[in-house]
Amino acid sequence: MLVYLIGFMGSGKTTVGKKLAGKLGYNFIDLDEMIEKKYHITINNIFNKFDENAFRLIEQKTLTETFNLKNTVISTGGGTPCFFNNIQLINKHGISVYLKMHKQSLYDRLINSKTKRPLLTGKTPNEILKYIGLQLQHREPYYLQSSIIIKGESINTDLLENAVRKYIP
Repeated sequence: MLVYLIGFMGSGKTTVGKKLAGKLGYNFIDLDEMIEKKYHITINNIFNKFDENAFRLIEQKTLTETFNLKNTVISTGGGTPCFFNNIQLINKHGISVYLKMHKQSLYDRLINSKTKRPLLTGKTPNEILKYIGLQLQHREPYYLQSSIIIKGESINTDLLENAVRKYIP
């Protein structure tokens, strides 16, 4: 079984994914790290040297490569389910878990994060808050197509594990 964690950047997909994989006895893959290893370039450099469209094409190609895996939790990029037919593909090949968070909670995490986020580069704090709001408005319809929706601010990984196990044959 494949379990895809989706949600906005900073929602905790990688952190939760590693914990969930451990509880399920599954492997864990971060889709962005998979891209960086395969193409020998950082996500930031893909955005800098090319553009977001080039990244999204690479991202979808890499996503489809996960469909052959077994017993794996996959942390997707924040935009992964929102481009092409990715959310339908994710739901066809596994179960999706949306780590749903409020705009302010995401802002608080992102503003204090040490991780470089290419889509936030050069933005002021007010611009970041506005960006999060606009992106959530656009992305939420895709995120809400998930098999499981869980509140991201206070995730109980035991409850999440139980919810996921209901989908495992």
